[in-house]
Amino acid sequence: MKEKRETHPIDATEKVLGRLAVQITLLLRGKQKPNFFPYKDMGDFVVVRNIEKMKFTGRKMEKKMYYRHSGYLGSLKTIPLKRIFEKNPGKVLEMAVWGMLPKNKLRAKMIKRLKCK
Repeated sequence: MKEKRETHPIDATEKVLGRLAVQITLLLRGKQKPNFFPYKDMGDFVVVRNIEKMKFTGRKMEKKMYYRHSGYLGSLKTIPLKRIFEKNPGKVLEMAVWGMLPKNKLRAKMIKRLKCK
């Protein structure tokens, strides 16, 4: 029997990044459903609006850094949250949700159901 997926619209206005990411992660995994299994992909679609009006606690805008490394010696890149958020606010939310999803083969399928507008 195929599980029907619902669409959950979320307004990110004045919501804190981490708390919003937890809420989205639970919906993407399907933990609110009575027949939840951790090894099955039964989550719903999530559409997030007004991401540019999201809140950050403390001094995260200036202090939080994201890191990338290509594998070559000395190629560690650091990018502040402020620069990523100005360029693409949805990317910040996607990276937060990506880190909260389980680290297995279902993670890539789950993150595709997240739409940031």
